[in-house]
Amino acid sequence: MSAPVVVQAEGVSKSFGARTALAQVDLELCAGELVALLGPNGAGKTTLLRILATLARPTSGTVRLFGLDAARQAQQIRPSISLLSHRTFLYDDLTAEQNLAFYARMYDLRDGAARAAELLERVGLSHRQGDLVRTFSRGMQQRLALARALLHRPSLLLLDEPYSGLDPQAAETLSDLLVEMRERGCTVLLTTHDLAQGLSLAERVLVLARGRLVHDSPCSAAAVADFAGAYRRLTA
Repeated sequence: MSAPVVVQAEGVSKSFGARTALAQVDLELCAGELVALLGPNGAGKTTLLRILATLARPTSGTVRLFGLDAARQAQQIRPSISLLSHRTFLYDDLTAEQNLAFYARMYDLRDGAARAAELLERVGLSHRQGDLVRTFSRGMQQRLALARALLHRPSLLLLDEPYSGLDPQAAETLSDLLVEMRERGCTVLLTTHDLAQGLSLAERVLVLARGRLVHDSPCSAAAVADFAGAYRRLTA
């Protein structure tokens, strides 16, 4: 029995004035997939993630998430989605614990306090839970933003360069958490410029170039060397 389709994008295009960010992107993601989205700067990766997060609308084309129309039923969809982007969406003048408590109330989590404590421990910030976020380094803020993104146990997790600013230990923790999310049935789509990292973590790789989806295939860590050459050709 095949896994249910979580993301279905058909003919998705996005323009900003005369500039085309996405052009006729067709994409389907199923429950429990962990997919790497690769591409050079300006390829349209962030734009695609924002559209899938219902934070932006395509200029043309359709997006269905969990079988619902993303344009007309966004309010029903959003509780099942989480986006980790270049912006942390954290409040500098609240502590780490207060930030997570705020988001737990937003998502009406019954186990909010316990869930926040669990995630602070997992991302290595339990010893700083009472400190203001403005005192955190960039890497620590990224770890807290990850805890925020996972807090409500989303069914679709969208990650835009999630490893940025993380030290090796924190990066390993992130990878472990993403694998756990996938095993629980969460669909994970992440962007990265690190080909080796993307191929070692994901089971499927997509490549965006000049706003078009130019590659979609299964992947493995063993294929890194072969894929590097193909990637250069695809994005040339």
